[in-house]
Amino acid sequence: MTSSPTVPTFTLTRPQAAPLDPPPLYAQLRGEQPVTRVSLWEGRLTPWLVTRWEDARAVLGSPAFSTDQTHPGAPNFKEGTHQPGPRGFFQNYDDPIHAAMRRTLTREFMVKRVDALRPAIARLTDELLTDLTVLSGPADFVEHFALPLPSLVICELLGVPYEEHPFFQEQSKTLVDLNATGEESARAFANLGEYLLRLVQTKRATPGDDVVTRLAAQVDEGVITDQDAADLSAFLLFAGHETTANMIALSTITLLNHPDRIPHILGGPDQVASAVEELLRYLSIVHGGLRRTAIDDVTIGGVTIHAGEGVIIPVHVANRDPEFFTNPDDLDLERANVRRHLAFGYGIHQCLGQPLARAELQIVLPEVFRRLPSLKIAVPMEEIAFKQATAVYGVRELPVTW
Repeated sequence: MTSSPTVPTFTLTRPQAAPLDPPPLYAQLRGEQPVTRVSLWEGRLTPWLVTRWEDARAVLGSPAFSTDQTHPGAPNFKEGTHQPGPRGFFQNYDDPIHAAMRRTLTREFMVKRVDALRPAIARLTDELLTDLTVLSGPADFVEHFALPLPSLVICELLGVPYEEHPFFQEQSKTLVDLNATGEESARAFANLGEYLLRLVQTKRATPGDDVVTRLAAQVDEGVITDQDAADLSAFLLFAGHETTANMIALSTITLLNHPDRIPHILGGPDQVASAVEELLRYLSIVHGGLRRTAIDDVTIGGVTIHAGEGVIIPVHVANRDPEFFTNPDDLDLERANVRRHLAFGYGIHQCLGQPLARAELQIVLPEVFRRLPSLKIAVPMEEIAFKQATAVYGVRELPVTW
């Protein structure tokens, strides 16, 4: 397909003056053309963009749309990436592979099991904040707190030695960098896979109380292969710390820009829980959009999307839909219908690890402002380096004082 002047290019870039808000173009499209063509790959693909909450939820919940990136019309982040990935990265597979791989991890993220991790999350939070407070002068909140905290948590969950965390952070950074070459991305996948394949084999010989040990047991039972277990572990390491790290940093920036909301964060478990949901809605850090391909003709928002056509669902735009959320550009920590946000997706592919992400945010955010009541951003907002070319939005550095 060729581009047309009437087909806007889908971009992740937003004005530096409003780094926490979706680009204004998408609000305009939501009001005027809520289901519209956009241009990818310099016009060589023109998938549909769905910007209303109701339509986004309809696409994500419909079996007429596939997450399989091998479809010719799949609106993948990079052109020429229509090859199947590892089965362990099951978000890019449909059933039955998706269901089989997801089933191997379902128990690990049940609320009861995640609640058992809360004391460890609280301990790690306390240790990192203690280490942060002994530093002098401005310190990078991302480097010293927001990134290592979820890394520590996911390594503890999986049974990965924490001394390996710089290696995992570097691989994850490459995997979410849309400017990385195909060769660099493939190498990052391979690096993670090779290490974790060795770890699966180690855990079989010396089991522990961790996810990799239990995946190794499923290998022995014939449920999955060694390679599946390694790929599933790599997926959790990637998905389990990069996303939460960015959410911690962006939530901190947002609350520091709304200091009158901070007492709500300190108000108790129910208030913290509602505040976290609103921050998830307000920020919705997967700005690259959830990507689908129609496998049947289906009508969304009065527009017929034909089989083989791609669809992009920018959930950070849908979560600002004024038809569903009153005054959606306001940060309302007591919003009544906030749990219906789409920050974790919707339908059978919604984020498996959302109970863990919620637990981390509910523990971390109150403790940050309790321990550091005079926390301040050490540079003007326009000097903060926001990640514009990554699938997961966030900040590269966040200099703070306290």
